[in-house]
Amino acid sequence: MAGIRWPPEDSDLLQPRAPASAADLISDDDRSVAADSWSIKSEYGSTLDDEQRHVDASEVLSSGAFRASSDYSSDKEEEPDVCEEETSVLGLQSYWDATYAGDLANFHEHGHAGEVWFGVEVVESVVTWTKNLCINNSQGRTQDSAGDVTLQCESDDLGGKDLSSWSVLDVGTGNGLLLHELAKQGFSHLTGTDYSEGAIDLARNLAVRDGLTSITFLVDDILETKLDGQFRLVIDKGTFDAIGLHPDGPIRRLMYWDSLSKLVPPGGILVVTSCNNTKDELVQEVDNYNQRRQDSGPIFRYLDHIRTYPTIMFAGTEGSRVSTVAFLRD
Repeated sequence: MAGIRWPPEDSDLLQPRAPASAADLISDDDRSVAADSWSIKSEYGSTLDDEQRHVDASEVLSSGAFRASSDYSSDKEEEPDVCEEETSVLGLQSYWDATYAGDLANFHEHGHAGEVWFGVEVVESVVTWTKNLCINNSQGRTQDSAGDVTLQCESDDLGGKDLSSWSVLDVGTGNGLLLHELAKQGFSHLTGTDYSEGAIDLARNLAVRDGLTSITFLVDDILETKLDGQFRLVIDKGTFDAIGLHPDGPIRRLMYWDSLSKLVPPGGILVVTSCNNTKDELVQEVDNYNQRRQDSGPIFRYLDHIRTYPTIMFAGTEGSRVSTVAFLRD
């Protein structure tokens, strides 16, 4: 669902079918949010300089077949207790369809895989940390006396046999490269889903190219999932961010947690990586969802988070540009 493109050449892009007035549907604020998001992700591995990122983002948004927010049904008026959030075309499926159409064309023409969402360093951190989290979970080392997860296993030689039994789902898989890295770490039952057919076509092509044909890729919308199985590990890298940027973001976030509560079995783990939400905000999001489901008790509870991301200071507060948080399904 989420991803950043390689710098396109005019001949490399599939031109999306857009109405003549499509550019008029995209506000200056939308362009600014998209360009800023492009810049944030680039600091974790982008091949584009700042000026080119903003030019490229503006060109893509101008040519995309985007619908106005009025084209979507909304229940916001019926939900006075959910807060309004900033929206962006990055929350629309039409944006990602156009993006991955371009990525797929670039792959067929030049062999480009597309850019790694959040960058290579973040992906490596997520994969290594998640691997150790799962090994500790398999071996019963889940919590210390303070209630936090204790990750004691650091050796690549430990727990490999445990990982091969884990069923893994990557929601909003994009080009599927995160699953490639998980496969290298010993996970074998891997599935990636995305609501963009272009993303799934690209992911399948890349998996074949890299000899990872055992990975299953399916077109599926996490908000209206048709998956009928459950997965011991579910990973989301950027999908929750995109959902929150939709004009109906607050409602769709509730749908997101409802779907995940069905896909993650009791004792299973959910790992969410976000650039739009801090660790505390993600934990609060889950707490809010649990409170809405008081009749059935807590659904997810905080397990652990990555503490090794570079931090920055802003307005006197220290934090990370990216957060990765794990939750346990009760």
